[in-house]
Amino acid sequence: MSDGPKIRLHVDHPLATGERVALSRDKAHYLFGVMRLTEGAEVALINGRDGEWRAVVAEAGKRGGVLEVAERTRELQVPPDLWLLFAPIRKARTDFIVEKAVEMGAARICPVQTEFTNAERIRRDRLQAHAVEAAEQCGGTFVPEVEELRGLAQVLADWPEDRHLIFADESALGAAAGLAAAPDAAKWAILVGPEGGFSPAERDRLRALPFVTPISLGPRILRADTAAVAALALFQAERGDWR
Repeated sequence: MSDGPKIRLHVDHPLATGERVALSRDKAHYLFGVMRLTEGAEVALINGRDGEWRAVVAEAGKRGGVLEVAERTRELQVPPDLWLLFAPIRKARTDFIVEKAVEMGAARICPVQTEFTNAERIRRDRLQAHAVEAAEQCGGTFVPEVEELRGLAQVLADWPEDRHLIFADESALGAAAGLAAAPDAAKWAILVGPEGGFSPAERDRLRALPFVTPISLGPRILRADTAAVAALALFQAERGDWR
């Protein structure tokens, strides 16, 4: 095996040498109907807990199949303890935020309802599946949990005392300076707002909280999905695992 398996697949199954993983009908169709794999072909497996493993197709059928786990090829790479809180927007752009959050190393993805949020509900199961697909495609071994949509006021009321919140505030000045001024912490979160921004009341409340540091994302107004990517990149470069 020179370059390793080209196909990566997430499974909800323990991974260890000798384990036999039974495939669902959908996964079997993807591997054997779409990708045209046959017995003896190799696949890279992840489950979000045990790292990445090389597996071999032991049985291939139209409605199912079995993969036999051979060896671990990568250890589990756990990202910084960083949550991304964002206000859902239009479907495709919310999908984009979830995808990029996985790629850029968010440990948890938390949709929040703000006063100006356009989407009143989400399908958490669909967004979680999108997070799994993003991990498969980007080479990740960790899959962050996508939480149910919750109101911002309730999220802040229940906020854990040991987690510091970086608040992307369009009225603030200086991203790097804001991050540098934030206290040292092991647990972090980033909050970006909806397309219409935060309401004055929300901004005042956030600025008054002792666990919040407001930062600017630059002199131009960013789309909500762009703001999420920019905030994650700034954090990872200044405080995360890009340093």
